Amino acid sequence: MIKKCLFPAAGYGTRFLPATKAMPKEMLPILTKPLIQYGVEEAMEAGCDVMAIITGRGKRAITDHFDISYELEHQIQGSSKEKMLADIRHIIDKCTFTYTRQNEMKGLGDAIYKGNALLGDQDPFAVILADDLCVNPDGDGVLTQMAKLYEKYKCCIVACMEVPTEEVHKYGVIEGNEIEEGVFMVSNMVEKPENDKAPSNLAVIGRYVLTPDIFEIIKNTKPGKNGELQITDALCTQAKNGMVVAYKFKGTRFDCGSVDGFVEATNYYYNLEKKKKA
Repeated sequence: MIKKCLFPAAGYGTRFLPATKAMPKEMLPILTKPLIQYGVEEAMEAGCDVMAIITGRGKRAITDHFDISYELEHQIQGSSKEKMLADIRHIIDKCTFTYTRQNEMKGLGDAIYKGNALLGDQDPFAVILADDLCVNPDGDGVLTQMAKLYEKYKCCIVACMEVPTEEVHKYGVIEGNEIEEGVFMVSNMVEKPENDKAPSNLAVIGRYVLTPDIFEIIKNTKPGKNGELQITDALCTQAKNGMVVAYKFKGTRFDCGSVDGFVEATNYYYNLEKKKKA
């Protein structure tokens, strides 16, 4: 079982300036919960109880969110608002949170490598990018689906989805053969290819299950696209030397790193809440 989940959360969130000038993008709320809390809840559903978070300067709100606020709880104790903290108190009680900083923005691969200090090098672990908000109201969450797949294949797994050809340049893109419905044996991965040079339209999104040997592979990976250390390049090496599986997940993904995706997610959850109350 996957027990540990890594959250790279050191990015600047420049697409949401000026809102993210002093507030982490991971703390942007969808209704009344910040994005990173949705990610933690998805990880808990998948069986994780150790949450390792890679932060940076100006990210202390994340640490404070997953901690007890004695003054606030004293002020609302016995009131109707007390129940509004029930979910976050449950998370705090059930999970262990650890943190380290990514001092320089050197790419997702570097952020994941920083997690080695928190996770060790013995166990498989999940990775969630909080600004990729995923929902599957009719079944298991995306990470739960991937954890079950890991039990079968015991290798690195990336979540993928079909995107329009004109948008492949925004993503890491996989090449591979379908070995069962929605499951692909990866033979190649390309980070943000030109639209006419992409090996497919299957784009990797912010959900991974990684084996601990990925740390050594990242360590020996040279900077790639934009001079950053790309997890795509490390996984491509692993795919060629071992085995990586891509999984076309069931559910919906909202790109909450963009304003359009953030608004779509907000509207989706607002309408979902309205239906629950109806």
